[in-house]
Amino acid sequence: HILILTSSLAAGGFYALDGTLSGFITSAATAIGGPLIEVGLISSLSGSWGYHYNDAGETGFFPLWIIPVYFLGGPANGNLARAFWNALGDDSDTTTTAKSMIAYDEEGEVPTMPVRKRIACSDCQGTRAVQCPNCDDGTYVTYGERVVCKACRGKGMVICRSCFSSYGDDPNDIENIRRIMDQILD
Repeated sequence: HILILTSSLAAGGFYALDGTLSGFITSAATAIGGPLIEVGLISSLSGSWGYHYNDAGETGFFPLWIIPVYFLGGPANGNLARAFWNALGDDSDTTTTAKSMIAYDEEGEVPTMPVRKRIACSDCQGTRAVQCPNCDDGTYVTYGERVVCKACRGKGMVICRSCFSSYGDDPNDIENIRRIMDQILD
């Protein structure tokens, strides 16, 4: 059955390409939002020239196997969002107004939020991540068995030590370092 196949591939693909809670939320939103948009398109663009499936499937609008296909689109959307977040960062320590989500504080002022700064680094080219020195691709072979690298948690990348202190992060805050690495593209 194609639904079982696409669901299995979506689950495996999500685990391999993202595997984070925020990635799961993005994938779930994509899996719900994509088919809902399709229902709107199919309903509003009826006729032979409009948007449609040749087989409307179990729902009458789209086949169910499209849901896991959209779910697997979540890591692509999440990684694209991370790329924009990193690319739109500022090179200074200044703050800027969060224009897209203006909310006033108790004094009636528009609060500011820090802008992600980017530092020129010859080792990581400003990405804050470098190749893990303990593995090749997030895994390595030991005693004839391939295992996930604990240093990079299977990502193949670790935080750049050359520019780490330039960002003002606490080197002893391991959870913050993991959070930073979870936001960085593979």
